[in-house]
Amino acid sequence: MTPQQCKAARAMLGLSQDGLAKRSGVAVSSIIPFEKGQRAPRNATLAAIRTALEAAGVEFIEENGGGAGVRLRR
Repeated sequence: MTPQQCKAARAMLGLSQDGLAKRSGVAVSSIIPFEKGQRAPRNATLAAIRTALEAAGVEFIEENGGGAGVRLRR
């Protein structure tokens, strides 16, 4: 998951950074620099964020020549 995918997923779900922090158990102070591209979180932190966003209803699209993306699950 890229920082851009994380921000897009939150926007699609109407989630604030605080809301994502609560759902994922990850501190806002870790989410903010990740989304700004300033710092890569540990693998466990990234997994917790991704799991929370997927549980809320998004799917991550891997890089496949057309760019990485995110969409709402049907």
